[in-house]
Amino acid sequence: MSAYDFVIIGAGIIGAAVANELSQKRPGAKILLLDKASQAASQQTGRNSGVIHAGVYYPPGSYKATFCRQGLEETLSLCKQYQLPYEQCGKLLVATEDNELPAMEALFARCEQNALSPQMLTANRIRQMEPNIRAQGGFLVRQTGITDYKAVTNCLLQLAKARASVDIKFNHKVVQLVEQSDSVNVVASSPAGEKVYQGGFVINCAGIFSDTLIRSQGLACDFRMLPFRGEYYRLTEKYNQVASHLIYPIPDPAMPFLGVHLTKMIGGYTTVGPNAILATGKEVYEGIFSSQSQWLDIFGKADIWKLLWRFRKSVLSELRSSLSKTYYAKLVSRYCPGITAADFLPYRAGIRAQAVDQNGNLIHDFKFISSPLSLHVGNAPSPAATSAIPIAREIVSRIF
Repeated sequence: MSAYDFVIIGAGIIGAAVANELSQKRPGAKILLLDKASQAASQQTGRNSGVIHAGVYYPPGSYKATFCRQGLEETLSLCKQYQLPYEQCGKLLVATEDNELPAMEALFARCEQNALSPQMLTANRIRQMEPNIRAQGGFLVRQTGITDYKAVTNCLLQLAKARASVDIKFNHKVVQLVEQSDSVNVVASSPAGEKVYQGGFVINCAGIFSDTLIRSQGLACDFRMLPFRGEYYRLTEKYNQVASHLIYPIPDPAMPFLGVHLTKMIGGYTTVGPNAILATGKEVYEGIFSSQSQWLDIFGKADIWKLLWRFRKSVLSELRSSLSKTYYAKLVSRYCPGITAADFLPYRAGIRAQAVDQNGNLIHDFKFISSPLSLHVGNAPSPAATSAIPIAREIVSRIF
């Protein structure tokens, strides 16, 4: 049995950031990082929109707002220091109908509460700044940027390995955690068979599978991680320069998601998306087919039906956007006229890991569950990629 001071489960950006933070706090420690995939950042981290968020939407004083504001600065600093790709292009939030203006003004006020110094814009000013965009009004958040989060993740891992003894083992799926008086046995399946690693302390950063690992350790877990698939499209080449900023609609405050947005990407192209569709399995990135056990895992409890009923209007709209490219294109053409389904090219989908409580309520903020020798990141909602460095600092502060 191999022994380590710390075992981290999950080689996404949060797991990588925790390894980096531990390497700074305990440079002499032996650290093991396990991931079921064949490379780092292959799931949620590597499939997101690449946006460095500024904290537009989050309640002042919440973990989301605090971590996002800190994470924005620290992610940009990391990119600058290590020559990682990034651009601080800013985000333009636009109201396409007069009835969206009150929600826009409320969101503008929240930005001010979160110390973002937004700039309110008239319809004419928006047209001057972005000739391809049409809106009744909007505002600009200059701090927002874009990056390549796979590159950020790999940078954090390299920094950790340079400071401490860090072993990274891919294709290792953790199936059980057994906590003892002075260590935790981490049982993992691998191509070479079952492996058991001993950790003085275990940090669970497994994202969509975090609740599974919490329960495997026998800890109480009063929520589930549910997979919401975000479907994106890449626009044809003629739209590579359609906007110089990120373009976001004003979200419906009664709905849980942000709406389909226009995102310039590192690499010079533009994507639209995502919608938000409940997937039939935790890693079902396409279609509706999955195993019977996966179906039962998602749909076999009352919480999901309560959630779907509560947001039935949004559920139907999101489902329609998944089934019809034409409808999806109409959502974008509200603020960017001329875009049609014919302009859509295939692009990767992502899974957003969302915690839901037993009453079918979305858990919007971060949630941590701990035992004497383990800490589980039970919910790390968007913007977790932006916030990874301060999240890691919070995690490590809870250990020592």
